[in-house]
Amino acid sequence: MGEQDAELFYRIQNKEEDALEQLYDRYEKLLFSFAYRMTNNKFLAEEAVQDVFTKIWSRQQSFDKEKGKFSSWLLTVTRNACIDLLRKKKDPAYELEERDSLQAQEPTPEETVEWQECGEQVRKAIKQLTKEQQKMIELFYFKSMSQASISKTFNIPLGTVKGRVRLALKHLKEILASKNERGVQDDG
Repeated sequence: MGEQDAELFYRIQNKEEDALEQLYDRYEKLLFSFAYRMTNNKFLAEEAVQDVFTKIWSRQQSFDKEKGKFSSWLLTVTRNACIDLLRKKKDPAYELEERDSLQAQEPTPEETVEWQECGEQVRKAIKQLTKEQQKMIELFYFKSMSQASISKTFNIPLGTVKGRVRLALKHLKEILASKNERGVQDDG
């Protein structure tokens, strides 16, 4: 699937809307679940996902298949979008008033179930990683710690942290791909 993803990305760079639609359909649930876990806010998670696909369409992001897998790159772009949004959220100039939140569109029950299922699938997959890999994913992706700060906090060389994060993502992708092949309902 990695080659297909890269091909879709390059087709998007040529402004092929159907390629963007296919990529969105393939990753939107995973990216939303990931962004929601990082931000703990439905609206920020939706905004992060929208931001990722907008940047891909407008060529503000570039992918190099020689540097790694597309899915890992896409999660990194999403992580960065979440961090940017969380930083902006801390800005006191932007505060959501209660009347604004009342007008916000609530998700349909079907959307809520889909998001919960996707999130549950990711949580189960993370639990299958080693404890060390779980810790790296949690700190880097969900606690927004930089690899350098993880290195300093745990007195581990930066290269080791990078390798552990990369290995954890590789195993996570394999677990999720395996689950998708067997079916989402599989608890294995």
